[in-house]
Amino acid sequence: MKPFTKKIVLENGREFYGYGFGADREAINEIVFNTSMVGYQEILSDPSYTDQMVVMTYPLIGNYGTAEEDYETKFPTIGGMIVREYNDTPSNFRYTKTLHEVLEEHNIPAVSGIDTRTLTRIIRDEGSQKVLVTDAATPSGEAMRRLREYDLPHDMVSRVSCRKRWFSRTPNHRWDVVAVDCGIKYNIIRKLNEKGCNVTVVPFDASVEEILAFRPDGIFLSNGPGDPTDVRPVIEKVRALRGRLPIFGICMGHQLISLAYGARTFKMKFGHRGGNHPVKCLATGKIEITSQNHSFAVDIESLKGTPLTLTHVNLLDGTAEGVECAADRVFSVQYHPESAPGPQDSAYLFDKFIKMMEEYKNA
Repeated sequence: MKPFTKKIVLENGREFYGYGFGADREAINEIVFNTSMVGYQEILSDPSYTDQMVVMTYPLIGNYGTAEEDYETKFPTIGGMIVREYNDTPSNFRYTKTLHEVLEEHNIPAVSGIDTRTLTRIIRDEGSQKVLVTDAATPSGEAMRRLREYDLPHDMVSRVSCRKRWFSRTPNHRWDVVAVDCGIKYNIIRKLNEKGCNVTVVPFDASVEEILAFRPDGIFLSNGPGDPTDVRPVIEKVRALRGRLPIFGICMGHQLISLAYGARTFKMKFGHRGGNHPVKCLATGKIEITSQNHSFAVDIESLKGTPLTLTHVNLLDGTAEGVECAADRVFSVQYHPESAPGPQDSAYLFDKFIKMMEEYKNA
């Protein structure tokens, strides 16, 4: 058996030894787990995982490589990956690079050979916590000192949002949408394009005047990393724009809309990350199988007294999964309809946004 090259040290003192791949460097992040059986490329390139070390519960990772068409962002910002078994010889006619090559290119560390079942149980039972990925020879006392001294950042959205506005156009478009980029996934933009929307992506701190200058038919609020209460510029934008244009929010966009209307958010014990979360639509009673990735949730009790109505609930833990203010043509969901794990269970949400823009335009 070859000697271990890396180890991970948890905030609770537990250590796990394994083998490094990707970038050969140390990293301190928040450790979380994802239960998806496929989609590791989409996970590594999702900006919502910025500064998070993701434990993949599915035991074999890397076996189909990565493909240029499947990225969710141009420059991945995930903290790193922890896997049970890494396969560096992909079998897939579409693959262009191995997972190791992509991680190395973007300076992202990863560790294989870890008992991910035990590690996932620790996160599930004790909650998300800080983790250090370091050399196998690093003394335990030194590792714990680094963890104690490290503070998790609160500026992730400002780091992953675009710096300048950019456009994603589609032939014969019918609608113009401004998307506020808190860490937007490319597939959301693709879905809006498919629905006939020209999309203008603007930085998270773009002013209301800048947004209205594009004369949009609707506003989209994207997903993103971290605590939504840190993203004050977008909360203030929602307050200024609600009732003036249709607004649709996904994931962090859902949390920011809720905060703008006076609700509260809270950090979950270990969050929701995976492609099989059942969500109930309260209007129809239908169950949607959804893709999720978030550490924070909207406090259902705090919705009382606000203009928002609860529209969706998570059937695993009863948390809020959707809200709406019909009078203002504002709605949002906590999950990711563009990821299509159902596969089409949640596609109607994009149609709902289109209908709102049509009604607004004809009003």
